[in-house]
Amino acid sequence: MKTHVHIAVIVSTLDEEYQAGILSGIRQYAFANGITLEHFAAFANIGDNLGHDTGEYNIFSLADFHQFDGVILLINTIQNPEYSHAVLERAHHADVPVVCIDKDDPDFYTICIDNQKAMQNMVEHFILHHGYTRINYVSGPENNIESRQRLQAYQNVLQKYGIPIEEQRIYHGNFLSSDGIGAVEKFLQGVLPQAIVCANDNMAIGVMNALMMQGIRVPEDIAVSGFDYTYHARNYAPALTSVKRPLERVGQLACRKIMNHIQGISQEKDEMMETHCCFSQSCGCNQEILMNTDEFKKRNFSVLESFSVDISLVGRMASALVGCDSLEHYTERLKPFIQKIKCKEFYLCLCDNWKQGIMADETEENYLMHILSPDHYTIDGYGGMILVPLAYKNGKYFDMPDFPAEEMLPGLFDDANERGNYYFMPLHFGERAMGYCVIKDSEFPVTSKLFHNFMINISNSLESVRKIICLDRVTQKLNKLYTIDTLANINNRNGFKIACQHVYQECIDQQIPVMLMFLDMDGLKYINDTFGHKAGDNAICCMAEVIREACQGEEICCRFGGDEFLIFAPHYTEQKAQALGDQIQVLLTNMNQRKHFSYTLATSLGWHITVPQANMNLFQIVTIADKAMYEQKKRHKNSRYLKKSDKP
Repeated sequence: MKTHVHIAVIVSTLDEEYQAGILSGIRQYAFANGITLEHFAAFANIGDNLGHDTGEYNIFSLADFHQFDGVILLINTIQNPEYSHAVLERAHHADVPVVCIDKDDPDFYTICIDNQKAMQNMVEHFILHHGYTRINYVSGPENNIESRQRLQAYQNVLQKYGIPIEEQRIYHGNFLSSDGIGAVEKFLQGVLPQAIVCANDNMAIGVMNALMMQGIRVPEDIAVSGFDYTYHARNYAPALTSVKRPLERVGQLACRKIMNHIQGISQEKDEMMETHCCFSQSCGCNQEILMNTDEFKKRNFSVLESFSVDISLVGRMASALVGCDSLEHYTERLKPFIQKIKCKEFYLCLCDNWKQGIMADETEENYLMHILSPDHYTIDGYGGMILVPLAYKNGKYFDMPDFPAEEMLPGLFDDANERGNYYFMPLHFGERAMGYCVIKDSEFPVTSKLFHNFMINISNSLESVRKIICLDRVTQKLNKLYTIDTLANINNRNGFKIACQHVYQECIDQQIPVMLMFLDMDGLKYINDTFGHKAGDNAICCMAEVIREACQGEEICCRFGGDEFLIFAPHYTEQKAQALGDQIQVLLTNMNQRKHFSYTLATSLGWHITVPQANMNLFQIVTIADKAMYEQKKRHKNSRYLKKSDKP
């Protein structure tokens, strides 16, 4: 027998009583037997947002079943047949013991209830005990096996007792309380039923609420029943008639089957768990109070108090994470709330392409298209590498290196690890996967009704951070395109004006002399005509490189246009200007010797130094410097390049 057993649990919607009951049983057995549980949990089917469901269900793809000692599937909690089928397919190829709860599968251990028998007993109760013949039905999703079995039982019983099956008396829902409201709206349009049988308690409570809003009494006018016998159903007013199922025992048995398999203990492959109908106030059969009033008040107070604390936590976290402008800022703001959920470990795991558009090479030609393209989003799986900007363990934050996504979490299966419960929760924005969180040994995921809101806050605020950073980088890129000459990689005319504006005004205010040097390349037209425009572009780039190298102080340089360049500098004298001009010529000579061009790189330059006045525009100085440069260029008329150049 293995000394350290790991069992993966696949489940959707942790906060429903059906899931909570089974998971409680699983955890009880795991704790008593030193088993580590890795829950891969989603919160889907909460509305009509299919993109959200895709992002949630994607967490199941992370679980590599081969690495576990066993798998427990609460497969009926996954309402999307595409994803439930994908999970089952992967489990079939895992070569580990798999327990499938409430769904028959010939290759797995299965634990089910007899849905048809349970629903048959419920419908027969209304017919035989109450004498009802107008019995309406609220069904669950058509792709859910339990839902189909219960609907079939309802239809079979009506047929058995000669009661017509009328489609207008059947409403197809999704196991949600809101389905009960929709069902009542439909049923009130026809002949009123004597009883409404519901495929689960959530929908039954929705039905009773909707009936009472219409002034229809339960059970005096219409009787109602549910299925699952949840806490809220049996403590509702009136208490709901329902089918009780042994949820915790199911969870315990699922764990035990995997341990028996590992130990080689012979056992039944399939288990059918007993259920029984609990006839209560909503059908008029039992008027007894099921829970002591004081006990009920104490429990409700505890629930409300916990709910209030969690609302405050989630609200404060949402507020704290608003406006973070970097991942570092974000993780610092998140840290206090990680400690509030009282976990032993927490990991914020991000897909490596989460940073797409944030850390991309800004020199890339298609930068803007690249960061906005949906082709770079991850929808299926979590990509190649996982980044961990926040890692917490036993009260301390620490740096964790990147790791391959197939590893799920580094050291997860190390024997030295303390046994416990892990929760792998998806981080996504719509269908686009951003990563996942891993939480160890916290009661928050299974006791708080606001855990899903907690996770949504993390996801949405993380997406806001990503967009802020992306927009900032895009803005930087656009600013660069506006101010930087893309060929010469120095300021263009706009950039020069912006860079000089503050310095020039300061020189006016403090009466500081400024120098403006105008440079014009010699023979660029000749280079273009003789050697091609690629050579001409290279000559411009080399000229810009020389100017950048020469300007090592307060100088501001730019490509003014074509083959013209400017250098502006405060605190200059004629000697400094001459020295700068000489330095440029020396650097040009060195570059010609080093590069072995087919031509000679040369420039004419001139400068003007003045103390600027308030009524003096910077470009007025440029004009004067241009004339000084032109005087030098006239002295270069004997150059063989200039004789063929575009300059007179």
